[in-house]
Amino acid sequence: MDFGLSAVQRNRCDRIFEEASARWGGSLASGDPDVTRQDFKLAGKIGLTGLALPTEVGGGGLTALDTALCLEAFGRACPDTGLAFAVAAHLLACAVPVRDFASDQVRDQLLAGLVTGEVIASNAMTEDDAGSDIGNIRVTATPVGDGYVLNGEKSWASNAVIADLIVTYAVTDPKAGFLGLSAFAVPADLPGITLGEPLPKMGLAGCPAGRVHFDNCHVPAEFLLGEEGQGAAIFQHSMAWERACLFGIYLGLMERQLADCVERAGQRRQFGRRIAEFQAVSHRIAVMKQRLEAARLLLYRACWLLDQEEEHVSAVALSKVAVSEAAVANSLDAIQIFGGAGYLAGGAEEQLRDSVPTTLFSGTTEIQRELVARELGL
Repeated sequence: MDFGLSAVQRNRCDRIFEEASARWGGSLASGDPDVTRQDFKLAGKIGLTGLALPTEVGGGGLTALDTALCLEAFGRACPDTGLAFAVAAHLLACAVPVRDFASDQVRDQLLAGLVTGEVIASNAMTEDDAGSDIGNIRVTATPVGDGYVLNGEKSWASNAVIADLIVTYAVTDPKAGFLGLSAFAVPADLPGITLGEPLPKMGLAGCPAGRVHFDNCHVPAEFLLGEEGQGAAIFQHSMAWERACLFGIYLGLMERQLADCVERAGQRRQFGRRIAEFQAVSHRIAVMKQRLEAARLLLYRACWLLDQEEEHVSAVALSKVAVSEAAVANSLDAIQIFGGAGYLAGGAEEQLRDSVPTTLFSGTTEIQRELVARELGL
């Protein structure tokens, strides 16, 4: 068991951290879709939008673990966590299933643009009555002679506002239950697709999310991912990558946050002493460090198991819960350490707002615990 990173891994992460810091180190989320599109292209130049995509199309060809390490460096460098989330969702929930399940024709058509960030992808699964319960999907894809006709609405899709590609899931056989769901990589400019306005959100402002409406949208057959009825399996495959790797962003956020808290505790003086000398403060920071390191080990292990093609469902679920709960708890602690300054917009306050949705997206904490319970035979 080796807990060290290789020189190649360290150098790759250092490069990403330095380049991302130079571009985004002092910036905050704008929420402007045009700015986000420009940022995607810059992320593409750094290599972030194609970390796990094939080298033959310009991608990094990285494993899940190396992808997570790079996203961790990105999250540590970039205070716009919404942008980091947008890039990771594009890569893991969208580009990965195109990589693994698209026809050769569609892979050739899409992957190079996904690598560079010229093509921005949105994952559209959630509906008003189908969040954790994907068996309740109501968007339909009716087979026709040369493809499918999609009808219905997705209620929440990250990047939808600026998307060039929609990776979505629809019912092709209503009688087949779980096996009646199919996956599609749909160009967003097809007739019959309407992308909604940006949804107002608590946090992650740098990721413009919106609704996606399909109105008799004809999708050529080549844009089907995998085979008919494989949609649920394809979705779970993409979620394994997202749950295992995306949360590296929050390891980076917590690393940056911890350093800020240590600096604050060392500089802020009350009652004639540095607040670091008060055990209530120093122990709070020690617990923040404990949460971060425990979450990091679980995340690295989950990614390693995914790379080894070993059983990883429970490990990924445990990792996701550990990182998300640590991010929320550490952000609350950071606000306490910064006091009144922590309540001002930006900094710890923004970190908390960006951390809260970690317990919801990619499968809620309750769903992750259910996966663990099932593996235990409960």
